[in-house]
Amino acid sequence: MSEPVRLSKRTAIRQENKARILAAAEKVFAEAGFGGATMQLIADMAGLPKANLHYYFATKEDLYREVVEKIFNDWLRAADSFDHAPGPVEGIGAYVDAKMDISRHHPDGSKVWASEVMHGAPVIQDYLETTLRDWTAGRIAVIERWIAEGKMAPVDPRHLLYMLWATTQHYADFGHQIETLNGGKALSDKQWREAKESVKGIILRGIGAG
Repeated sequence: MSEPVRLSKRTAIRQENKARILAAAEKVFAEAGFGGATMQLIADMAGLPKANLHYYFATKEDLYREVVEKIFNDWLRAADSFDHAPGPVEGIGAYVDAKMDISRHHPDGSKVWASEVMHGAPVIQDYLETTLRDWTAGRIAVIERWIAEGKMAPVDPRHLLYMLWATTQHYADFGHQIETLNGGKALSDKQWREAKESVKGIILRGIGAG
């Protein structure tokens, strides 16, 4: 076997192991919080020896921070629609679609973020003060431009963003409550489509853009 092929297989194995660790860590952190999670619990969830975790992540905090960064990067990509959209119908509409898809398919990530922030962000406060603050300022500027162009009502952009976050992430953070009110069953594909259309309609009409 040639060296490049051997290295390629090793790289693929490393990538697969890291992905398994991050997925397991997201679930454990969502259920137990940072304080209750242990590297052993995460290793068991991932089906890997604990030593493998320390090969990729020296400490629990290192692993936690990468989980949080992955969550936030998913949300950043969901907001790409803001930067190039001609107006709020397209930009906010696509953002709601993307955020609710993340809540549906990756609910644990949202729960990790919510738990961290509700506890005063003891691990990621610096992240909130830099990356999140800069991202928010950029989205505020876009919303203010849409307002100036007469494409939506003059609302406070910051509170609009808070509402978007709270509404879309509710479907992850309070998924059990939603299932209970849905007869104990997860929302179907049709119900998810209806939920997204309802949320978009309510928000866009509320800001005079629907």
